[in-house]
Amino acid sequence: MNDTPPAGRIDTDLVFKSVQIAVLTVSDTRDAESDTSGALLAERIVRDGHKLAARALVRDDAAAIQETVRGWIADPGIDVIISTGGTGLTGRDVTPEALTPLFEKEIEGFAMVWHMLSYQSVGLSTLQSRACAGVVKGKFIFALPGSNGACRDGWDKIIRWQLDSRHMPCNLVEIMPRLLER
Repeated sequence: MNDTPPAGRIDTDLVFKSVQIAVLTVSDTRDAESDTSGALLAERIVRDGHKLAARALVRDDAAAIQETVRGWIADPGIDVIISTGGTGLTGRDVTPEALTPLFEKEIEGFAMVWHMLSYQSVGLSTLQSRACAGVVKGKFIFALPGSNGACRDGWDKIIRWQLDSRHMPCNLVEIMPRLLER
């Protein structure tokens, strides 16, 4: 485990604030036992001091994805939703189509940073990913590809640090209380 963010720094004088995270695996081929990407994310969430608030697996179906995510959006015990799977280019890959209509604001920078870091791991194959992120009713939603490597890169190199309230010069946790401002 690398305790140094790829960019920025951790201010050890600040208090770490745990957030409640739900993990959704989108797959037509995996079940609870073979869901290694969801398990990887769940393990890292807990390892890094957060609470795994919920975990589910749904088929590559936009309505099923939206139903689960809408339930979690309505749940006051969930702050962040991370999905894995369904971000590719095949006909069955519908996670971005399911999630982006829900976004009130898209986090465009996430996709840019994701591709930059993914390129370091898989080269030009990063073009086949449609990883995305957004904000819905005060919750952050991240959609990662379904491979273990993609989940590892997404959590270890981006999401982990932005959900660490001590990350400087800024992080997503510090703005959570203001997401519902109008």
